[in-house]
Amino acid sequence: MTTPSSNTPPSPDSPQPPRHSRPSQPSRPSRLPGVRLVQKVSSTRGFAKIAPHVIPALDRAVHRLTRGKVLLSAQMLPGVILTVRGAKSGLLRRTPLACMPEENADRDGDRDRDRDRGETGSWVLVGSNFGRTDHPAWTANLLAHPDAEINWKGRDIPVTARLLRGAERDAAWKALLAFWPPYATYQSRVDREIRLFRIVRR
Repeated sequence: MTTPSSNTPPSPDSPQPPRHSRPSQPSRPSRLPGVRLVQKVSSTRGFAKIAPHVIPALDRAVHRLTRGKVLLSAQMLPGVILTVRGAKSGLLRRTPLACMPEENADRDGDRDRDRDRGETGSWVLVGSNFGRTDHPAWTANLLAHPDAEINWKGRDIPVTARLLRGAERDAAWKALLAFWPPYATYQSRVDREIRLFRIVRR
């Protein structure tokens, strides 16, 4: 995801830049009139108690009925369906998740192509768990099995996940707060550091 220093294509023998380096600016969530209201409601403790039991079930049902064309929660905030093996069971687990799309590519050779096609090259997944005490189970699954799959806008995409740390996490967190401010409220309620993962195409 780095930018070459010149317009001359690198030779096959040239050293390649790191695969995971600098993300671009994230895509913005929908700016429909109800977004501010949703942000306010989603920051409440009542929402945090109800949402984990209601939203994923609705998302899975609508996603299945529309054959992957519609993710209900994504009408306000971008979302994916993550499929990853369970850390303990090894069984495939499907979880609807909000995400922050990044308009870049996971491999330098694909950057221009993805930009021209308007494709997202990477996504940030947020283990906020709606501000609940424990890390969500899907984060442990990704730590154990980084190779996974997402359904993004009706397309199944093989991906690899990486837990963000240090300065890289700080930069992603800053972008997330601009992208969806309620994440700050979720973090303020818990002692744990909310896990952030960057997932890129395999």
